[in-house]
Amino acid sequence: MGNFGAKIDKFIEIFIDQNGSAKVIEGLENTLLIAICGLIIGIVIGTLIAAVRVMPKYSRLSRILNGFCSFYVGLFRGTPMVVQLLVFYYVLLPLIGLKMSGVTVSLLVFGLNSGAYISEIMRSGIQSVDPGQMEAGRAVGLSFGTTMMKVVIPQAIKNILPTLGNEFIALIKETSVVSFVGASDLYVAFNYIGSNSYEFMVPYLVMALIYIVLVLIISAGIKLMERRLKRSDRRN
Repeated sequence: MGNFGAKIDKFIEIFIDQNGSAKVIEGLENTLLIAICGLIIGIVIGTLIAAVRVMPKYSRLSRILNGFCSFYVGLFRGTPMVVQLLVFYYVLLPLIGLKMSGVTVSLLVFGLNSGAYISEIMRSGIQSVDPGQMEAGRAVGLSFGTTMMKVVIPQAIKNILPTLGNEFIALIKETSVVSFVGASDLYVAFNYIGSNSYEFMVPYLVMALIYIVLVLIISAGIKLMERRLKRSDRRN
């Protein structure tokens, strides 16, 4: 027990006196920024892809778009996130001559990756909506796109909200790989503390605790949103 107390004292010393707290705050901010922006980008991309994949394939353009979307989803779902980060940062960016920070690259790659998964989530949500909703919208003169965006997708989001919450939680946890492209996240921050104290037990336990707290907060927020949506449905 005394040995564990010494480990805690060393952790507190590095955390307070050697800039450990600033690194943890920076890492937490980057973790949340990458996950939140990645989710937003993913929702936009995923919604567009889902709309393309459920639209009637009458025209040649719709079939071409559907083929491109299928390739995109297969590409990003078929390769690990860390591989996508490495290829984007160390291969694609040098080829096109662009320079981006590790955080920016991580944000974009997380968004592109999330878009592939959310497209399938959104597609199942759209298909769970009564087909009569689309028919009703078209009957009053709305286009396919307008009916999809204003009638079908809002109802689909209600159905898939818990799954979107799970995707956000997955993004939060997957940010631990962004250190491969030089981005500072919670793992980098606590690894810094462990390296300076030559003791990794307490830093890694605290890091795990922070991830657990983040997941619990997100889960509580999703449940609260679900309850509010159910209340609005009852009023309607």
